[in-house]
Amino acid sequence: MARHTESGLPFEPVYGPDALDGWDPAERLGVPGQYPFTRGVYPSMYTGKPWTMRQYAGFGTAAESNERYQQLIAAGTNGLSVAFDLPTQMGYDSDHPLAHGEVGKVGVAIDSIDDMRILFGGIPLGEVSTSMTINAPAAVLLLLYQLVAEEQGVPSSALTGTIQNDVLKEYIARGTYIYPPAASLRLITDIFGYCRAEIPKWNTISISGYHMAEAGATPAQEIAFTLADGIEYVRAAVASGMDVDEFAPRLAFFFVARTTLLEEVAKFRAARRIWARVMREEFGAKNPKSQMLRFHTQTAGVQLTAQQPEVNLVRVAIQGLGAVLGGTQSLHTNSFDEAIALPTAKAARLALRTQQVLAYETDVTATVDPFAGSYVVESLTDEVEAAALDLMRQVEDMGGAVAAIERGFQKGEIERSAYAVSQQIDSGERVVVGVNRYTVDEEEHYEPLRVNPAIEGEQVARLEKLRAERDQAAVDEALARVRDAARGDANVLYPLRDALRARATVGEASDALREVWGLYTPADVF
Repeated sequence: MARHTESGLPFEPVYGPDALDGWDPAERLGVPGQYPFTRGVYPSMYTGKPWTMRQYAGFGTAAESNERYQQLIAAGTNGLSVAFDLPTQMGYDSDHPLAHGEVGKVGVAIDSIDDMRILFGGIPLGEVSTSMTINAPAAVLLLLYQLVAEEQGVPSSALTGTIQNDVLKEYIARGTYIYPPAASLRLITDIFGYCRAEIPKWNTISISGYHMAEAGATPAQEIAFTLADGIEYVRAAVASGMDVDEFAPRLAFFFVARTTLLEEVAKFRAARRIWARVMREEFGAKNPKSQMLRFHTQTAGVQLTAQQPEVNLVRVAIQGLGAVLGGTQSLHTNSFDEAIALPTAKAARLALRTQQVLAYETDVTATVDPFAGSYVVESLTDEVEAAALDLMRQVEDMGGAVAAIERGFQKGEIERSAYAVSQQIDSGERVVVGVNRYTVDEEEHYEPLRVNPAIEGEQVARLEKLRAERDQAAVDEALARVRDAARGDANVLYPLRDALRARATVGEASDALREVWGLYTPADVF
């Protein structure tokens, strides 16, 4: 039976020199660390040092999450990655009616600088790199982080990390948007400008294909729609008056790593090549750092199963290996129990140990780009690149990523792919070990981590105390300046910072912008 890749491309049983269409590997591939960066963005890659091992964590209260971060640091992680609860992601405080039942469930609840101070208590922010998975209220959470670092005596120039800050993919796949696209792009370009002046080592955006992949996007769709969003952000920043080489070196990307290892390696290589050409040819970027596609990878949560969850350890190891062979700059390996609940401390430690085994017990870090010249990988790289470019041309023909989003193009394409995969699993054509083949009659009992529902009341009480203690007049005055900046063209992050320093809450800061910019309501495209 003929096999196909995840992107629907034919998988040949044997690959040889003819698969490379006559091109000379030495001439075509170039060298690592040089344009178009097919072989990696740095000359030495992992032969000098391994990737950043960044574990995603956050649940319950700031104190509980801080305890988990301390455990991960003690276990050897060298990069934190913060998961926020749904109310925080939507810019609501824990006492908002819409927050009821969701406080602390899928991440940590952060309502104010008081919570952020506890979250990073005892963690030297000048020494650790922190990634925050936050989008619509990204500016607010970044400023809280900066203010806490300031209290620690850490200069902003020393801070390193990333905010996801990718709102366009929220309209496509994830749904935690607040403001309409034009206002969201305005806020993102304000973040670019602010960080250039105030937090120069910070990665201002992590343009994400991960969530599209989790929603069902194929590898070709994942990189096509992600890079199309990236082009939209660059255009918005250039239109605001910024020079491309002033902000592009701080752009970063975020992709998934599936169990289909060969195509995933090809996908990462193709994405680097496409982005390098776009930045050089369309935007005239001259700084090589502006042309580099640097990315974080997370293993595929959607491929984890609640059935026989220990098998997920094998899946994650293969997925992590694909990310490493593909040249990722940082990696999060999922915990084996994430299809059941939030990870336990033991499961999170095992996930980190998976990365450490890859880095220190295998030989994949001994040479740069181990698959270079492989007939199958080079052929797949070309094919995935061609498929992604075709999708990107369709997006361009519609007027760009925002126009295509408004027509529901990306969402529709991803949903069709997801439906096809679901049919294949249901029919048994696609094997999922433990689900539709190699099942067991009775699953072993597993005790998941449970979030205490009492934390919602605790957060509400903390908010009441904060509002009683703070200078309300100073907060009101600061929030008025936020609204004024949002109505004009001044950078909104400066008055936002003043408001948060005065102990305005995440919800109040977001509400100030909501009052001016409004809320996004998706069009009914079906």
